Amino acid sequence: MLAAALTLALLDVLTLELFFVLSLLGFLIVVEFTAPFSVTPKWRMRLKWLILAGLVSFGYVAIRRVLSILPIEVF
Repeated sequence: MLAAALTLALLDVLTLELFFVLSLLGFLIVVEFTAPFSVTPKWRMRLKWLILAGLVSFGYVAIRRVLSILPIEVF
């Protein structure tokens, strides 16, 4: 997350939406790469709720972004 924030700041495009999307992507990659093969610990089962909340938030951000791009006549 720190690398994402620094990269966005260096590119001068740091916004909360972009930081959230990159952080969610990084979180999903870490969760997938650290998944155990045979036994799933109990605490790991609760990650699905955090992932679901992140994906719902991503959907909200994406819909807001699309609606801001579309012309007002479309509504």
